[in-house]
Amino acid sequence: MFGPALTPDGWKKYNRRTHMLPPCETARGIFANRMNVHGKPTRTIWLHPQDPAVVQVIDQRALPHNWTIKDLSTVEQVATAIRDMHVRGAGLIGAAAGFGMYLAAREAEGARDAAASLQEAGSQLKATRPTAVNLAWAVDRQVRAMSDNPAERVAIALRTAQAIADEDAEACRRIGGHGVALIEEISRSKNGAPVHILTHCNAGWLAFVDFGSATAPIYAAHDRGIPVHVWVDETRPRSQGAKLTAWELGQHGVPHTLIADNTGGHLMQHGMVDLVIVGTDRTTRSGDVANKIGTYLKALAARDNGIPFYVALPSSSFDWKMRDGLKEIPIEERGSEEVKYADGLCEGRHLEVLVAPASSAAANFGFDVTPARLVTGLISERGICGATEQEILALYPEHNA
Repeated sequence: MFGPALTPDGWKKYNRRTHMLPPCETARGIFANRMNVHGKPTRTIWLHPQDPAVVQVIDQRALPHNWTIKDLSTVEQVATAIRDMHVRGAGLIGAAAGFGMYLAAREAEGARDAAASLQEAGSQLKATRPTAVNLAWAVDRQVRAMSDNPAERVAIALRTAQAIADEDAEACRRIGGHGVALIEEISRSKNGAPVHILTHCNAGWLAFVDFGSATAPIYAAHDRGIPVHVWVDETRPRSQGAKLTAWELGQHGVPHTLIADNTGGHLMQHGMVDLVIVGTDRTTRSGDVANKIGTYLKALAARDNGIPFYVALPSSSFDWKMRDGLKEIPIEERGSEEVKYADGLCEGRHLEVLVAPASSAAANFGFDVTPARLVTGLISERGICGATEQEILALYPEHNA
């Protein structure tokens, strides 16, 4: 546990009511916040500084044009926020589920059967999005923690939710520390010329509690003065690359260029990509990777052009029970409207427009699976390893059984 969760607006030295320290001053001082919005350190989820019954999140649907904070005070509201993607991304979904179970513990205080109430809340949260393993991992962790001492259920749930959030941020910081070595090596081979990195979807600090997974090495390199440039896939159909990754890279001052999803192969063919780094919502113990739809095609293009393809993930994104990603990982199918409609800002107003024939059917698979054979390596908080069961378990021997 790395200290209490942090609030983006808690700039006072210490809040006695919620026992929270301001950004960059965790109880042990282990890490400094990386996520900066308009120059202020910020996280994606936190406990309301004046009301411990309210969890606050950034409503990511409003980005990049509007900055909106959303209050969540019930399990139902947390489930809706996850399902409707007010919050999204593997690590953040897990943290949201952790805080959701804390709210569930508060609600269960008045229930006739508290254990049944918590079980129902956990099932409700798990059902929101099936692909990201972090969600179920966080719910199960909360259930185990609370079962140890039912009399202290609420306090335990709060500490566990805070721990999940803090550990997620620290894991991503360490991913940056390990992954930056890859960028440094390429930079040396190019005699200091900019390292061109391609990423897909948003595996940045908006997808986690802080730092991000795929972006953490990029931020670390940029902060060290290593010239980097990021090719940002737009990531249809929800355009998380265009709306979120481009926005957060801009907030941190990282040079980047937005491209259409199908541009990556062309860039690789013409020597314009040095490295691909993506995130993952679930990775099997054998190294198969589920990530945003389109990731598999990027991996194929990278392999064909001899470009290293890395996946960045905290240990909470491993599914230690699965070996065959193609057969076992559940792939979320979302509504067809996300494919048929596009949204954006027009003359100061947010508009949604139909871009396809109204009568056309549309399929919307949210994720695909990249086989381990196409993955150069995995970057986790414990180091970099090959995408094989043997190398993964060398980093995580506790999962050998």
